[in-house]
Amino acid sequence: MNSTTPRSEFLAGCRSQLPIIMGTMPFGMIFGVLAVSAGLPQSLAQSMSFIVFAGSSQFVGQQMLGVGEPALILLLTTLVINLRHVLYSASVEPYIKHLPARWKYLLAYLLTDEAYATTIVRYRQGGELRHAHWFFLGAGFTLWFSWQLSTAVGVFLGKEIPPSWSLDFTMAVTFIGIVVVSLKDRASLAAALSAGIVAVVAFDLPSKLGLMLAALIGIGVGMMVENNRPIAQPQADKSTNAPHTNFHE
Repeated sequence: MNSTTPRSEFLAGCRSQLPIIMGTMPFGMIFGVLAVSAGLPQSLAQSMSFIVFAGSSQFVGQQMLGVGEPALILLLTTLVINLRHVLYSASVEPYIKHLPARWKYLLAYLLTDEAYATTIVRYRQGGELRHAHWFFLGAGFTLWFSWQLSTAVGVFLGKEIPPSWSLDFTMAVTFIGIVVVSLKDRASLAAALSAGIVAVVAFDLPSKLGLMLAALIGIGVGMMVENNRPIAQPQADKSTNAPHTNFHE
């Protein structure tokens, strides 16, 4: 791979999100409309996108607030929904562990499904990774900016969006696209299938508990399959007796 710069990596990260935000921006508009319709003040609805910055949790949260669910159930539900970010963090940690704390805090805030999907591909491509965290920043910032903008459109102009547009389907399409391209091993496939089946079967459970149950079972099945995967035995490097050291710049 050719030599990279912070600017080239940042712009590449921004470009990686352009096809994705075509699906997430309608998603953000829908959230803004539904949040205000559920009784949230416009300022609070926009602040939720700024502070939480997690679409799935925001949708579930505003729905549960709208029907008066207990705060404990709301917190537990959103916590379980966002547990996948722990797995994302563990996946990118080897590539960013050398960064200063200020970078880690910023990238943790910007870590989403969409940003992770393109960033982990960039890291796994290898090559020069010295400035690859700028790719992460570009991907995360592009999604963050588009999410704030689309939420604002939904919050302040939502009444002008014709119901005939039926934008709610974009949420499902966006996540299906993200999930499908990431199904590259048995563990991820098993997790997706088990979670999907449980989500459908348990759809009618109250307080969105079916979603919580699907997430837990999906994570559990994925971890079980991953832990039972045979470990490949490393082969000795016959070309030299010198030790081989891997490191991240």
